[in-house]
Amino acid sequence: MTDEPTSAADTELPPHTVDAFHRGEFWLVQPRDTGHRAGMDALMLAAAVPGSFAGRLADFGAGAGAAGLAVAARCRQAKVQLVELTTEMARFAEATLAHPGNTSLRDRAAVLVADVGLSGKARTEAGLTDASLDFVIMNPPFNPAHHRPTPDALKRQAHVMEDGLFESWLRSAAAVVKPRGGLAIIARPEQLAAILSALDGRFGKAEIVPVHPRAGAAAIRVIVRAVRASRAPLTLCPPLVLRDAGDSFSQRADDISNGRASLFGD
Repeated sequence: MTDEPTSAADTELPPHTVDAFHRGEFWLVQPRDTGHRAGMDALMLAAAVPGSFAGRLADFGAGAGAAGLAVAARCRQAKVQLVELTTEMARFAEATLAHPGNTSLRDRAAVLVADVGLSGKARTEAGLTDASLDFVIMNPPFNPAHHRPTPDALKRQAHVMEDGLFESWLRSAAAVVKPRGGLAIIARPEQLAAILSALDGRFGKAEIVPVHPRAGAAAIRVIVRAVRASRAPLTLCPPLVLRDAGDSFSQRADDISNGRASLFGD
């Protein structure tokens, strides 16, 4: 669902669309022809956060803000920081917060332009303070360099994974999340080993939900949720199947995409 731009911030942007999410609970101003456009990945990631969450959360690699605002829309006491590396996408996130349809969320969300791969003093100076957050969610660039290459530099930066990305992003998450705080990440199934390796010694109690396009098809995504400084064992959870036999969204997928349910049932 789209709407015409209705704020001054919208009119200063490159070509874009204004799209309703969660059945109009929040709106996203996102690029039309370049950069990353949000979809089901962002909504599944946001659904990994418990519905009762009421703390401070950062959305690493936020883009225009879809995942972070989906958390804010569902968790009415949550405060969200949209952390984005590129100034181009940060402008879209700012326009998203300025959109009239997001008035009820605006005082609980902010944009931070920062590189989440920084470490130590550089990360702190960028605005990512140690032990300052209760939860981090991340939808990192997880496509390999050879996977459907694009000439669009902004889109390539949002989609193509650099060497060591999971290690650097999860290192930063471990630094900024308080003990017993949470983490959620979405990626491809073949990247699960690298994610679990980067979690080791930092986060425990990992819960993994494989995401299948249809029953009987191989998983296309994994969503991993974990707890800072926990030593509890890993759990492989029941899968999320996106589409039923008629090719419509399954009831569970529809509930998750519209903010009516959490991925882990909490």
